[in-house]
Formats: sequence, structure tokens, C-alpha cells
Amino acid sequence: MTCGILDLPSCIVDQLTQTVQNLVNAPLAPFLQIIKMLLAQPANIAPFTSLWAVIIYLISIFYGLFIMGAGFNFIVSGHNTEKRERAKEWLQNVVLMILFVQASYLIYSLISDLAAGITSGVINMIDPNFFLITLDNPINIGLEIVLGFTYLLTLLLTIIAFSVNYFLASVGVVFFPFGLFFYFIPPLRDIGRFVINKLIFILFIPFFASLVLLGVSQLLNVGIFSDFKIIFMLSAFLAITILMLILGIVAIFRSIMSVMRSDVARGMLFLKGHLLAGTSLQKQEQPTAQSEREYYGRIRKDYRERYR
Repeated sequence: MTCGILDLPSCIVDQLTQTVQNLVNAPLAPFLQIIKMLLAQPANIAPFTSLWAVIIYLISIFYGLFIMGAGFNFIVSGHNTEKRERAKEWLQNVVLMILFVQASYLIYSLISDLAAGITSGVINMIDPNFFLITLDNPINIGLEIVLGFTYLLTLLLTIIAFSVNYFLASVGVVFFPFGLFFYFIPPLRDIGRFVINKLIFILFIPFFASLVLLGVSQLLNVGIFSDFKIIFMLSAFLAITILMLILGIVAIFRSIMSVMRSDVARGMLFLKGHLLAGTSLQKQEQPTAQSEREYYGRIRKDYRERYR
């Protein structure tokens, strides 16, 4: 901005205001930069490449066993059409399992880049001044003085939440092959679906968080809300943190329920009930020493009364 002689007083006031604003926002700048990085940066899966290779090696041990099992079932099925179709389907699942598990690193990397790309696009639509404290009106200045420290703590809490999510997204490349592996085994399909859904959910959490920030920033364009900017900034970051926590708990609960309804869980519950029923029946069939004495004593008493 060029200052002339006539507007020199206003220029001095603007420069002083800008200097004070920069000083106030200086402690917030690193926190905001970290949050932006955790939102827009793709998951760093490179450090887990060697561990992913070990996991793939362990899973590949089962490929030959599954192919041999499918071939054996196909041979012994004879003229049974249902068994032959089942063997063909199992062989098809094994082939798809090999392709997807071996390409799991590339698939996970592409999903991570896609999530980070659309998140960056949404963040670029947000006004950069939305995250900063601005000295634009008396009401906002008063609220910023009162809630400034609370805003700083909220940013710190948000950084912790996004750091946990970023770590889970990065280490997820190790668990992604297990999800694909279990998905192509019919009895374990629900467990595989659980792993895959949760990892994709973790990768796209920053995208939904950026949508919340964009929506709140758009509200500040309405004149009545611009006087309460600090409240909206606090609400946005608190809503994101609480929403991540609630969604995580709900996702885990629903996933556990879906796994409990899977074929493996039903089989385990059936086996447990069968064993408990057998144990209970066995206890009922074995008379105790006291009951034996009462039983034989009653026979002897009846025998004496009959022949008295």
C-alpha cells in the first residue's frame, strides 16, 4: 500500500495494527502450519516398505496351499456340479487375492495420494486469514483477548488428534495386505472388510475435516457472524476433534458388531455352546456319592418292607 501525505495518519495506524496483529499471530503460526501439513500431506508409507515386504512374504506362504486345496477339491468333486463350481470360485478368489495383495502397496499409495489431493484442493479454497486473529472490530478484539489462550490450546489438541490419525494412516500400509488377504477368504471376509473400511476411513478423515473448516469459513462472509470470528474458529477445531473421536468410537463399535455377526464368530459361539452343553449334560449324568448312597439305601428299604 502506497502512503501519501494526505493519508499518512491512516497509513501509520494500519501499519501499527498490522505489526500488532503479526506479533499476536506469531505463536499461532507454527501450530497452524503443522495442522495444514497434517491435513494436506499424504501418508508417509516409505519407512514401512521393508515391513510391508515381510508381511507379503508371510502371506505368500499360503498361496500354494490354497491353490493345492482348490485343485484337490476340483479333482475329487467328480460329477458334483455344486462342488466343482465352489472349487472354481475358490480358485478365482485365490488368483484375485494374489494380484491384490501383491499390489497392495501401490493401491494404498494411490488412495492416500487421492485423499491428500482432494483435501489440498478444499484447503486452498479457505481464506488464509480465517485461521489468524484479526484486529478488525472492537467486539472481535475483546473476544480474542478473552479466548486467545483457549484457541491456542484448541490448536494443540487438534494437532494431537491429527498426529494420531496421520500415524495410523502411515502404518496402515502394513495392515492393508491383511485386509485384502482376509477379504478373499469367505469365512474371514467380514474381518477383511473391517480392516479395509477402517483404513480408508482414516485416510479420508482430513478431507471431511477440511470440509468443516471450509463451511465455517464461509459463514464468516455473513456480516452478523464476522464479529464473532474467534468463536467460530474455536467451534470449528473443537468440532473436528470431537467428531473424529465420536466417529472413531462408532466405527470401532460397528466393526466389532459386524465381525461378531461373521461366520467365524458364529462358528466359535456355536462350538462354545456345544461344549458347554456337553459339559453340563455330563455333570447331570454323573451321580454324586451322596446320591448313590440315597439311591441304594432306598432300594434296600423298599426290599425290606416288601418281604417283612
